Amino acid sequence: MCNEYRFKQSLDRIVDEFSQLRLPIQWTGGAPNLEPRDSIRPTDPAPILIGAAQGAELKQLRWGFAQPKGGPVINFRSDGRRFPTGRCLIPADGFYEFTGAKAPKSKWLFTATDNDLFCIGGLVRDDRFTMLTTEPGPDIAPYHNRQIVILPRVQWAAWLGPSPDAPIPALPAGSLKVEQIR
Repeated sequence: MCNEYRFKQSLDRIVDEFSQLRLPIQWTGGAPNLEPRDSIRPTDPAPILIGAAQGAELKQLRWGFAQPKGGPVINFRSDGRRFPTGRCLIPADGFYEFTGAKAPKSKWLFTATDNDLFCIGGLVRDDRFTMLTTEPGPDIAPYHNRQIVILPRVQWAAWLGPSPDAPIPALPAGSLKVEQIR
């Protein structure tokens, strides 16, 4: 499952993508400085979007729900579940999967074939977020037995909206391209 992703897009790019969907983005304080990052790992702060009265609110939260024992919950199974509250979008332009039994494992970068920006379905709890996972689609299945939920652009507004039954779709074959990093 995803334990590292990439986000190298500018604030202007996110604002533009969401304004095309008639989802204006707002934030508290001055405009955030979104530095390009090749690697975002658990417990790192990262930008996420939550539903707001007039569109979406951009926040910087830490990745991984805190728990009393053990490490943070970075991935959360979505299979057969509904998420009436706490939904968020995690903007990304790539994510990594690892294969092999021993270190160093092979590292694979997955990117969208149709756009250089996509959003991962997630949940927010307190000041942290986690990524939702589902059964792997045909592009991920050869590399891993689970995958993060990547929401099509046309469903971003519904995911952030009040609908308790926002669907979690599977991506069709050919939606992701893969490149071996190491």
